Amino acid sequence: MFRHLFKLMWNKKKQNFLLMTEMFVSFLVVFAVMTISVYYYGNYRKPVGMDYENVWVVNYSNPLKTDNKDSIWLFYEALQRTVKALPQVREVSFTTSNVPFASATIMNGVGHKGRMISNINWYNVDDNYQRVLDLKLLEGRWFNKQDAVAPVKPVVINATLREELFGNEPATGRQYGDDKQSRVIGVVQDVKMKGDYTVAGRAVYNRTDTASLGGMEKMLVRVTPDANLAFEGRLYKTISTALKTANVEIEHLTDKRGSMNNMSLMPMIILSIVAGFLIINVALGLFGVLWYNINKRRAEIGLRRAVGATGRSVSLQLITEALILSTFSVIAGVFFAVQFPLLNVFDLPAMVYVAAIVLSVLFIYLLVLICAFYPGRQAAAVYPAVALHED
Repeated sequence: MFRHLFKLMWNKKKQNFLLMTEMFVSFLVVFAVMTISVYYYGNYRKPVGMDYENVWVVNYSNPLKTDNKDSIWLFYEALQRTVKALPQVREVSFTTSNVPFASATIMNGVGHKGRMISNINWYNVDDNYQRVLDLKLLEGRWFNKQDAVAPVKPVVINATLREELFGNEPATGRQYGDDKQSRVIGVVQDVKMKGDYTVAGRAVYNRTDTASLGGMEKMLVRVTPDANLAFEGRLYKTISTALKTANVEIEHLTDKRGSMNNMSLMPMIILSIVAGFLIINVALGLFGVLWYNINKRRAEIGLRRAVGATGRSVSLQLITEALILSTFSVIAGVFFAVQFPLLNVFDLPAMVYVAAIVLSVLFIYLLVLICAFYPGRQAAAVYPAVALHED
């Protein structure tokens, strides 16, 4: 039977080659969409690692025109006490521009045991940062005032960086760097700073000192759930009074999260639209080819029915032909798709590509079955006498 099917398909090789090419391109586009979807879904399932509800971001520029670090330090302490004295404020923290769900990124690298670990997210934070965002400590502790006089620079790292530096061993109390310039005092759970669909990456939290105060241009304020627009206006007025020469703007982390998620989803949405148009084109082409085959092969179908073939077998023949054509396209597509995990393209986990390949194969076969089902039923409904009489 298969030999007969291959002979029939070979006789229409030009027409079938175009259809196979369309399905091959469709497979690659679907594979790209599935890869992004699986990757985003895997990231979405991971915990955020912080509590961003009821946290506001106050943006301002450093208003102090002085190089006296002690004066700046005293000013920030006074501003923090003023804001925290408001009845609906729970915690206040100063940090740099790379707050959660912001586009700003500060990265650095570190040498450790003869190798370079790059793309480490670098955060300058104060002692209240962990309480404002409710970061989950996995081991050790957060910063306190005693760290100001520590002989070795204290840092807090996230779980991803701990695994790269020390494997599965505890990190608290250990030093890293080629010259042992940093000592880990705590490890926090990974925090998805760039939205729900991105990976946390490596992260180091450094304690703010007088040397880094000039870059503290953001204030994180945790408020009570009943904080409303009226209180936001009061907070704005309080900060603007203290920062007379600064432009003050208040944002909510929940709003910033939504904007960042939309930006993350944009590439997948665009690719999905392109894939949708291509898949519709392939579906129409496959449906049209099968329908055309029925009309051109009515005599063949009628003869098969006249010698005893059932309608089900005729329908199965057309569906099988479509599945064989799609199999050739899928094999070619899988050959190119498996190069991505083998070559570690885009530095994604291999299981993401494997899952995307499986889903793409299933999708193409399902598409072919749907497009071939109705023409197959039409072929099964051809009456032998009518078909032979028409011929």
